[in-house]
Formats: sequence, C-alpha cells, structure tokens
Amino acid sequence: MKGHLFSFFCKQIQSINKTCESLNDSNLFSLTIRLFLFPLSLRNIGHASNLKKHKTERAVEHPAAGYRKIFDTVEELNEPIPAEISGVLPPWLQGSLLRMGPGLFEVGDEPFHHLFDGQAIIHKFDLKDGQVTYHRKFIRTDAYIRAMTENRVVITEFGTAAYPDPCKNIFSRFFTYFKGIEVTDNCMVNIYPIGEDFYAVTETNYITKVDPDTLETVKKVDLCKYVSVNGVTAHPHTEADGTIYNIGNCFGKNMSLAYNIVKIPPAQKDESDPVEKSQVVLQLPSSERLKPSYVHSFGMTSNYFVFVEQPVKINLLKFLSAWSVRGTTYMDCFESNESMGTWFHLATKNPADYLKNHKFRTSAFNVFHHINTYEEEGFVVVDLCTWKGHDFVYNYLYLANLRKEWEEVKRAAVKAPQPEVRRYVLPLDVHREERGKNLVSLSYTTATAVLHSDGTIWLEPEVLFSGPRQAFEFPQINYSQCSGKKYSFAYGLGLNHFIPDRIVKLNVQTKETRAWQEDDCYPSEPLFVPTPGATKEDDGVLLSIVVKPGAERPGFLLVLDAVELKELARAEVNTIIPVTLHGMFRPKPSS
Repeated sequence: MKGHLFSFFCKQIQSINKTCESLNDSNLFSLTIRLFLFPLSLRNIGHASNLKKHKTERAVEHPAAGYRKIFDTVEELNEPIPAEISGVLPPWLQGSLLRMGPGLFEVGDEPFHHLFDGQAIIHKFDLKDGQVTYHRKFIRTDAYIRAMTENRVVITEFGTAAYPDPCKNIFSRFFTYFKGIEVTDNCMVNIYPIGEDFYAVTETNYITKVDPDTLETVKKVDLCKYVSVNGVTAHPHTEADGTIYNIGNCFGKNMSLAYNIVKIPPAQKDESDPVEKSQVVLQLPSSERLKPSYVHSFGMTSNYFVFVEQPVKINLLKFLSAWSVRGTTYMDCFESNESMGTWFHLATKNPADYLKNHKFRTSAFNVFHHINTYEEEGFVVVDLCTWKGHDFVYNYLYLANLRKEWEEVKRAAVKAPQPEVRRYVLPLDVHREERGKNLVSLSYTTATAVLHSDGTIWLEPEVLFSGPRQAFEFPQINYSQCSGKKYSFAYGLGLNHFIPDRIVKLNVQTKETRAWQEDDCYPSEPLFVPTPGATKEDDGVLLSIVVKPGAERPGFLLVLDAVELKELARAEVNTIIPVTLHGMFRPKPSS
C-alpha cells in the first residue's frame, strides 16, 4: 500500500549520520544546503442473491453509517475468546484464518489520517473440532513500540507525518529532519509463509516474522540485506513447491529507476532461512527515469511475468526534497501522468528475460490487484481490478472521508475513478505485416490488441464487471488449482462507494455474479478454502470476517458455500473487529 522508494532514500540520508556526528556547528549550514540541493541532482443463513447476468448488485444504503465502527481503535486480547456458532461448520474445515489490518487509529492526541496508517494488528479465528476461538494482538513493530512509548506518532506513515520530539530544543528538532528519517515497519497489509515461517508485511523493505500460534512478534527482517530492492509488494506469488516471486523497485543502470523480480527459495533441507537466500532474477525498466510507478501486485504464469506500469507515479525529486518540509507524507509525493497511459511489461520466467520488443500500451487506469494471469494459444490473458483514469484512488481513502455520514461518503466517491474488472490479452507472436489488425484470435473474448506503426501494440480490454461506484475488489481465486491457469471464478469484496458491504462471486467466462449481503454488515476480503480432494474449481468455502455494529456479538467469522454463496455458518464474538486488508488460511498441520 505504500511506495517502495522510502527505504532507499532514508538509507541515503541516514548514511550521512557518521559524517554528521563529526561536524562542528560552523559546518552545519553547508551540510544543510547540500542535503536540500541533493534532489536537484537526481450479509443471513440460506440467504443469497439471485444469479444476475450483466447487471450490478443492488445498491444498499447505509443511513446509520455503521461502517464507521470498522475504523475505530480496538484493544488487543490477552487470550483467545470463544465464539458462538450458528449453522454447521464443514467437519474438514480445520485450521486458522489469519488476517492483517490497522487496529490503532490514534496515539495520544495524534490521529492517523489515512486508511493505511493505523498500526498493525493480527487477527486469528481458530477452527478446531467444531469449535471456534478468536484472538488478536498488535504486532510489536518499531513504529508501534515507539508510538506507545512516546504517546505520539514517531515514524511517518503513508498519510500521516511524524514530527520531531517537542521536548527537544530548536537545534535538535531542525537536525532531526535530516538525521532521524526512518522507514516504517508497520506491517498491516498482509501475512504469508516463507518456508516454515510466517511474515506480516507492508511494502517497504521490512517484513516481520510472527508466531501463527501465539501471535507473538518474533523479529524484524530487513530485505535490503539480501537483495537490491527498496521494498517489495505485499502480494507475492507462491509456487507449489513453496518458491516465492515478488517485485519491487530499485535503481538500475545509470541511476535510473527499475523494477526487480525477486525469488525466494522454498524451505531448505538444512533448515537455513530462505529469506537469506533471496536473489534478483530479472530487472524491468521504468518508462520514466526518476518517476517509478506505484506497484501493488503483478501477474505470473508458468512461463511469464506481467508487470503493469500505471500512471500513478512517485516523484523522486519531490520525495527527496519533501523531508525538509514540515508535515510531508508519502501521499504528498505521488502524482499522476495521464499522457503516459498504461504500459504492460512482459518477461519470460525461465530463463528470465525481459521482452523489450513487446511494447504493450493502453489508456490510463489505476490497478492494485491482479485477479489471475494465464497463457492460451499464444496469448497471455491478464484479468485485473481497475479504476478508470489517472487520478490516484488512494486520495479517496483518508479516514476523515470514510467516517463521514452516508450521503457525504457517496458525494465524495462520485469524484473518484470508476471501478471495472477488465481482461487484457497480450499476443506473444507479433509480425510487422499485421499492422492495423486485431491480433487477438481467442474466440471467447472481445479484448483486442492492434499493432501500430511505431511498434507499439495498443490494447483494448473486455469489461467483465462494472457498476456505478460498485467495485469488485480484493479478488481471490482457487489459487492452488488455478493460479496461472485458465479459470472460471473469482471472489471479491463488493465496495459500495468505497464501503465494503457484500461478497461477490464473478464468473469470468459468462460475467454472471452472485452475492452475499446482509443489512448493516461490513465484510472483509473473502478467502477461498478448497474442499480436500475436490476437483471442481468452486468446491469449497469462503471465509470472511464481518462486522455488524449494534449486534450483541458484533464481530463474526462468516463461512459461505463457494458454489452458491449460501451461508453455512457464522462464529460470533462479543467484540468489534476493525477493518482487515489481506490474509491467509493456514490448514491444520497434518498429524
């Protein structure tokens, strides 16, 4: 959720520390000038909606604004609490649902301003022998520990600036701008396994190892010690053997920015740490030397990597000079470049090689989540959750906006980009004599790719889902069966003017949808868990954490049949559960 450049530049500034310590006062002015000029040099049981085709789900109103409760601070729990179960849990569903999100939205008198600023808290619903318990703990990151110790925001987050300690003298506060800049380790975005271990992550160079049983924080890991990246996404791809691929930005040749594909091996026979054996396997160029695109996820098939370079940019010069301006945040360093459109970068996986002669371009859009990517008959098919235009969607996710009365929330969302689920098709075999022709020959899609005289291949998408201010986001698939392969179903969180109020199943072949929805209920990203031994793609359940403000037990784990989205069971607890972003299901270890 946050950009990746923070790590690199903070490290550059921090590298001056030793020099700073040796300076006398007369040299401070000279140092300050050099630092300032540096930028210039670089829903109920049995209830399910009707099947609908080419229609959006009903737009539910939320006049009571109960959604505001999911943006409230909560306390961690000293021990797991039992849940009250209604319905019947599948007997095979044994394991833990682990979710990450913000849980602390203010420190002392200082509020966090953006959705992606709250301090990381890990949630666990444990399912064992027909019983369910719920537990949560704050991750003991440096950002959290220091904030609680000093009772203020100490490390700058995505949309909230940290200020110098007010107890320091004027000289110390001034010097802190240059000496005390730190990269946040607030790992509130996702959690995934690496080898035998589990890591809570954000999008900087820091990841945090956690114990999935006790939820205790184990240690902080700096990826920069092992690979050349300023940070990586919170959405890696994992192969069947446990090999992990991820992407992050870096500096390439001639000090130009680039994007590195990072590979982390599976669990090692010698029990060594796979993270320490990470390596960069491929570098992709940036279309603008000093303005890398924001990247939140990427596509991968058995043979190819797909990176979508969007027009939401991090202005490097602005970023570097920003830290001399009081109150500046990451968000202040983003800008949009409408004229560039959107570029698709394609690379082979083995051997890893960038296909520089395949120049794919389309109109401007925001993209945060890839749904799936697969190969068929000489084409690479890329399904995405997009937002039309170049305006950065994160501009609309400040907590002040999300906590407004319902009518105000709707008015604000009208100004935001329109969400669509889109399919793009990239031809692999391109010949110059085919200029002006549609190169896509797949019979089941209306997506096109036309070769222009300059060698650029212009892409037009097929729209799989669209609704006015009704987004299909936080997509999930039957990952173990369908990742990188042709598939039929995607599951997502329905956002109603940015407020999560339904769970949606999308048939990407027919464009039919089903939805689960209940009044005054606010679900989270649905995670698909396959039935053991199943062969049908949608044979399984969906798990989602839902909040129903005002209920006796306002938080619950929802279990849906993934075929029809009918409720099988819910496990309710007597506590509000704040918004969660991403997570995973950890099956009970085999005995």
